[in-house]
Amino acid sequence: MKSIGIRALLISAILIVGIVFLVPSFTSTLPPGWSKVLPTEKIRLGLDLQGGIHLVLEVEADKAVENAAERFSEEIKDVLRAQKIGFTKVARANKWDVEVVLPSAEQQNEMNQAIQKDFPRLKPSTSETTAEGSHTLLTIDQKEVNNIRSQAIAQGLETIRNRIDQFGVREPDIRPEGEDRILVQLPGISNPQEAINLIGKTAVLEFKLVAQNVTDQDMRENKLPAGVRVYPMRPSERSTRGESKIALEDKTLLTGQYITDARVEIGSRNFGESQIALEFDAQGARVFERVTGEHVNRQLAIVLDGVVYSAPNIKERISGGRAVITGSFTDEEAKVLAIALRTGRLPAPVKILEQRTVGPALGLDSITKGILASAIGGLGIIIFMVVYYRFSGVIADFALAINILLLLASMAIVGATLTLPGIAGIALTIGMAVDANVLIYERIREELRLGKTPRASVETGYGRATTTILDANVTTIIAALVLYQFGTGPIKGFAVTLSIGLVANLFTAIFVTRVIFDYLLTERRVKELSI
Repeated sequence: MKSIGIRALLISAILIVGIVFLVPSFTSTLPPGWSKVLPTEKIRLGLDLQGGIHLVLEVEADKAVENAAERFSEEIKDVLRAQKIGFTKVARANKWDVEVVLPSAEQQNEMNQAIQKDFPRLKPSTSETTAEGSHTLLTIDQKEVNNIRSQAIAQGLETIRNRIDQFGVREPDIRPEGEDRILVQLPGISNPQEAINLIGKTAVLEFKLVAQNVTDQDMRENKLPAGVRVYPMRPSERSTRGESKIALEDKTLLTGQYITDARVEIGSRNFGESQIALEFDAQGARVFERVTGEHVNRQLAIVLDGVVYSAPNIKERISGGRAVITGSFTDEEAKVLAIALRTGRLPAPVKILEQRTVGPALGLDSITKGILASAIGGLGIIIFMVVYYRFSGVIADFALAINILLLLASMAIVGATLTLPGIAGIALTIGMAVDANVLIYERIREELRLGKTPRASVETGYGRATTTILDANVTTIIAALVLYQFGTGPIKGFAVTLSIGLVANLFTAIFVTRVIFDYLLTERRVKELSI
């Protein structure tokens, strides 16, 4: 009796915990004080059930190759300076070639050796000598072009996934589609436009010098020196002026590709204001130190996606690889900006080819049909078990109800998302839930036919059927875990409900029903089993 009481108490405790976790999912009004001490997490519904947005994005991979050519040109300049090789011009030409112009052909061999050593992915395509100097056109190897394209798409996929994960969307479906497209499904987001802006944000961070001796009148009349462009300033909440503009030198001294971290901090000068602290890698730190050292007492503008966020004055050389973007940020603006920078800028712009909002009406219809199908299947199983196994069938049906309760409670506990394939997984679980009971009951029947007592038959039935039940359920759970690991969103939803349901099935079929039979045979001293 003591053993049965302990097991019954354990089952009751598990059922109470399950019910507590399910209450928020089945009621919109929680009892007073519930949220202070008890869980409030609900079972979340997927895109096909609660609505959301469906996006098809195209990665402009050629832009990544052009950006690589720009980086090569800047790195070539550093190498030529380090080896004291004079040059007239180093710049990207055509789509992704790099043109190098030397004052004379005397240093051509030194330049070729430097390029061959430090830039094996660049191949000389043309070379000629004119009155202006020695011209060499370097082109990126086609194999490297293909590699940059594929990496841009893979990095874009990972960057978008990281941004969405930090945005807080549960069970997003993000996967490649075709050669250069990405499919994104975001269920149940509260602000679709903000998510779209975050996904597509290229977060191109540039550091440019503020042009000197350019007045507001010059900008209004478009009388700008060569190599100077006008950029908009980010609107400030404290400013009473209208739209502000600033003239910057067109040359980019540093980009955001060297950023290793970006996080929101509270400003020390204006306490309470949010600011974004940036950290650069080793190479970026060296470039940033050189840029600030060469332009002391100049304003260095921080430009994000063509908008100037701040233009602080360089007072001294800045070492250590750290910078700060200040401005009148709200907490939410600073958070979104930091996410975009921290998760890496997109290697190439993305273009939205298709945008579709899935309304909850379709989800309600899917839920209704899914529940109806599960209910019809469950009712059929309940009737069959009662008719075929009589009172033992009632015990199996009771275990089935506990199984479903524990399945849904487990989904609420782990924060899993219920999808339409997930409902199919529940329907399959209902069918498989009684399979273990069938194996046990048939074994008990065989023992009874051999003339054994009910108690001995139950002992032998459970003992010999348990191994078979464990083998069948564990192998199916392994298959479900593989589906979850390598499957996409809808398949994961099916795998989650199936695996949780199978674990609950092992508990109810082997443990719960055994406690009931032990109680009937030991305490109630039943002489004949209704099976």
